[in-house]
Amino acid sequence: MIETVDGEGTDWEYQPLRLPREVSRRTAATQLAVQAEFAGWELSRVRMYRDGTRTVWLRRQRSPIALPKLSL
Repeated sequence: MIETVDGEGTDWEYQPLRLPREVSRRTAATQLAVQAEFAGWELSRVRMYRDGTRTVWLRRQRSPIALPKLSL
């Protein structure tokens, strides 16, 4: 997990996910929507590779309250 501070002083935590090419776009979108709903993650960026795999970076604001871990 990577922690950064943006220009406005907001702390973010980032979590990279590697999705194999066998994972359909619809399945990936559903899994990411569940993470957004229940764990507070939002999509930061996506990188697609020639072999069809994708790296998805999720981010959420750091909170003093314990939030659920990523569960993909």
